[in-house]
Amino acid sequence: MAIGNAIQRGSVVYIYDEKNSQIASISAGNGPNDGLKGYTSSTVNIRRGWSIYTYNEKGMQISSVSA
Repeated sequence: MAIGNAIQRGSVVYIYDEKNSQIASISAGNGPNDGLKGYTSSTVNIRRGWSIYTYNEKGMQISSVSA
């Protein structure tokens, strides 16, 4: 299952598949620079604080790096 879209609404990022069905939701944080930074067909990148977290299509964190 691949990521078709990722949309931030408020402090939550919603991940959708190619058929536009929601497959996961992830906290986007509340800071001024926090939130969705981008996505590919297999990952979503979200900044929270001083880190950028990468999640897979199931909403599971797979890595993090300092922003």
